[in-house]
Amino acid sequence: MVSLLRRLLSQPLWLVGFRPFFSLAAVSGMLLPPLWLLLFIGWLPAPMHDFAPMQWHAHEMFFGFGWAVIGGFLLTATKNWVQIRGYHGAALMLLTLAWIVERLGMWYEAALSPVVFYLSNNLFLVAIVLMLLWTLVRHSKTDSYSDNYFFLIALPLFLVAKNLILSGEYFQAGVSMAIGLFRVAFLVMLERTLTQFMRSAFQVEILRDPRLDRAIKLLALAMIFESFLPDLLAGGLAMLLALLLLLRFVFWQPQRAMRRIDIGIMYLGYLAIVVQLLLVALQHTFDPGWIGGVATHVFSFGVMGLIIPAMLVRISKGHTGRKVSFDAVDKAVLWLMILAFVSRLVMPQFLPGAYTLWLALATACWFLCFATLGWRYIPYLFQPRVDGKEH
Repeated sequence: MVSLLRRLLSQPLWLVGFRPFFSLAAVSGMLLPPLWLLLFIGWLPAPMHDFAPMQWHAHEMFFGFGWAVIGGFLLTATKNWVQIRGYHGAALMLLTLAWIVERLGMWYEAALSPVVFYLSNNLFLVAIVLMLLWTLVRHSKTDSYSDNYFFLIALPLFLVAKNLILSGEYFQAGVSMAIGLFRVAFLVMLERTLTQFMRSAFQVEILRDPRLDRAIKLLALAMIFESFLPDLLAGGLAMLLALLLLLRFVFWQPQRAMRRIDIGIMYLGYLAIVVQLLLVALQHTFDPGWIGGVATHVFSFGVMGLIIPAMLVRISKGHTGRKVSFDAVDKAVLWLMILAFVSRLVMPQFLPGAYTLWLALATACWFLCFATLGWRYIPYLFQPRVDGKEH
């Protein structure tokens, strides 16, 4: 038994955080939306839950799929930011097990006692948040980024959002809070990565004004609590943040970025943040009557859906020692997600009678995207680096 465990721990999968969690992200990204579609159209009986199927769907997309991505990214990025070895081996194996237990608990919730359910449901997030906070706090003196305190504030709040989603009464507040927290994470990530991508691809520097960047992130922090603010204040903050993001976007040379789909899609994800904020501002003024939870799904399809596949390709190649380039299949995957966005958000507004058809088409595109990513890149994550480096 000990020998088997040692052999398992020695596998390349446990060398660094993105390996197990990007594998889980590909699998959950492939399976969760089709499961929801089957539940939605009644072809699959809903599991016996004390919470509604919509709560299961929202929770799993944010805290199953979403946290597989953000967990893998932050476990990898934080170690590089503070220049340490980072979590590996048994720590990653236990985190992976906790993530899987949470997925099972979410599906079989009715068979568990409330105590067992909430313990299993919070174990993964509590553990990974504490690990990330410990890394950033303990090694703050060697931290490459002075603004990582935004993560120190935001990461614990994910636990609040998670349990609000499951509460029933505060479900919408939990969804709004989860979107706000993911928005902060994506804005920080886009600031850091797009600066590098544009410098590398086009030898240009995009605008990075510390005052503007700080104002954007502070407003994004305030928008985490959007559901708890008066309508006028929440709408005004959303509008102000959207305008500041648009102002910065103009100076980020989008005309160059859009020449390449692998970088351009990150810019489209950035614009989706702007659009989602404008929709939130409108919703605090009047009900526009759009079909299909538009503001929420502009974020899930437009921000998460467009940015995450490009992230998975870049990191899975670059951090396994391969050249970071997008071939024809990689680019096709990105176009699939653009089609998924159009199918899920745009077409139902013009042909609402075919809503189920558009939902099925968007789900099919999402499934094909992550099935292709899993088929291509999970084998990389189970193999040693090709350049001979350890991790």
